[in-house]
Amino acid sequence: MTASIALPRPPRPRQTGRLPWGSPVIYFVGIVVISLMLAPIAYIIIGGFRTNSQITTDPSALPSPWVFTNYADVLVSTTFWGEVANSTVAAVVTTVGVVALGLMASYVLARYRFRARGLLYAMFAAGLMFPMTVAITPLYLVVRNLGLMNSLGGIILPQIAFALPTTIIILVPFLRAIPDEIEEAASIDGASRLGFFWRMVVPLALPGVITVGILAFISSWNSYILPLFILNNEAAFTLPLGVQAFASQYSVDTAKVLAFTSLSMIPALVFFSIFERRIVGGLTGAVKG
Repeated sequence: MTASIALPRPPRPRQTGRLPWGSPVIYFVGIVVISLMLAPIAYIIIGGFRTNSQITTDPSALPSPWVFTNYADVLVSTTFWGEVANSTVAAVVTTVGVVALGLMASYVLARYRFRARGLLYAMFAAGLMFPMTVAITPLYLVVRNLGLMNSLGGIILPQIAFALPTTIIILVPFLRAIPDEIEEAASIDGASRLGFFWRMVVPLALPGVITVGILAFISSWNSYILPLFILNNEAAFTLPLGVQAFASQYSVDTAKVLAFTSLSMIPALVFFSIFERRIVGGLTGAVKG
């Protein structure tokens, strides 16, 4: 009988909880893509601190010296702040309308069982295939017949309608993922359907609600085609239309146009940067649902 010799076990690798760095090629490609995306934005912002002669002499150079009068002239302009106010009102009202109507419609499609439910959901899904640019001529005729030309209402109502398909597609999985046992328990406790909606559904679907609200706000803020057809009065111009009008008026003053453009896009960039994680989290939850 030969005695068996126990071999020592190899040491287990220590788990530090850190993810591997990955391939350097991936980081290089990521840096290149990010640089290509940020370079135009940086050029516009920095270009606002230059003079027209500096831009003409060397378009790619840094300001020498730095000029702040372009931004100062835009910031003291009442036209700029009026357009900011119009864009803010249109974006806020559009966001509220999209969230309210989209949440109610999604609740019915997700929690109620009726014969035409699948057809209605398919109709909203089909709305994703028709961008606003395709229907701009019928929209113009409808808005004109309703007497909403040259008013913010003429752009708010269509924006709400065209944002509802995306909103419903995102919110329906959230609401379907709510267990039926929660609704049954709420019903036993005496909660009505409306009470269950406000007390349970809205808080549980809050990530999706925030996501669709952010998307609706940014889409309304950056909207250009619809206001271009609906708004002819400069007092009702939104910020994208204001940039186009300002560029046409000051076409020979390139530096001031760059300053106006950079100031007009900064609010959307800041808003999107702050709520970026909310958007990603909401879309991830919708996919899981």
